[in-house]
Amino acid sequence: MLIDTHQTSPNYDERTLPLSMLVLHYTGMESGEAALQRLCDAQAKVSAHYLVHEDGRVQQLVDEAHRAWHAGIGSWRGIRDVNSASIGIEIVNGGHNFPDVNGAPPAYPDVQINAVIALCHEVIKRHNIRPWNVIGHSDLAPGRKEDPGEHFPWAGLAAAGIGLWFQEETAEETESDKRVLFELGDRDRGVSVVQQGLAQLGYDVAITGQFDETTSKAMRAFQRRWRPDDISGFVDMDCLQRIGALVWQLP
Repeated sequence: MLIDTHQTSPNYDERTLPLSMLVLHYTGMESGEAALQRLCDAQAKVSAHYLVHEDGRVQQLVDEAHRAWHAGIGSWRGIRDVNSASIGIEIVNGGHNFPDVNGAPPAYPDVQINAVIALCHEVIKRHNIRPWNVIGHSDLAPGRKEDPGEHFPWAGLAAAGIGLWFQEETAEETESDKRVLFELGDRDRGVSVVQQGLAQLGYDVAITGQFDETTSKAMRAFQRRWRPDDISGFVDMDCLQRIGALVWQLP
């Protein structure tokens, strides 16, 4: 694919960890040009390796050998300096900051998603990134970040061979069981099972048996990614089954 390398960002430094992750973001700004300006502004101190515009144009702002400043404070699979271990892709989309006329985060155009898929394939192949390490910003920073949002087509990327997913049953086969099992404040051995599953996937959750704020934020991030039609932060049977199906695929 054609990648524009004419404009670069000064916001990077040296990696201190092996490259093992791919992190997807939305820009959350009013336009691609506004996002580009910010990502290349030395005063902003933010950047990404790539910026994918709504029309499918891809710009490389930081060389993959360098540590771009896109992830911020967070953790995934025990790694806290996610910037050092990852490639960051910013996708032009207003997200929750600039919703559409119906108040929802704006859709991602097909041409843009096709470009994201092609770029992801190249990055994943170059660095042998495993499916469970293709994540969203909200996965590594639950409660702090929401991007790339519940409107991002993770299932479509998975169908193209990008990221971790599970076998979904059709509505004709079964209805989702959304009986709430655990919610904020609950203490139970079953909560420990949920926490262990979230931690195995990569979320920064301690196994305490108490459904605390940290666990609830991680559940919301999990739902935003893998059950986007209902982001309650509670644990129901449907979520428990999805966690189990995803953990089963891990090495």
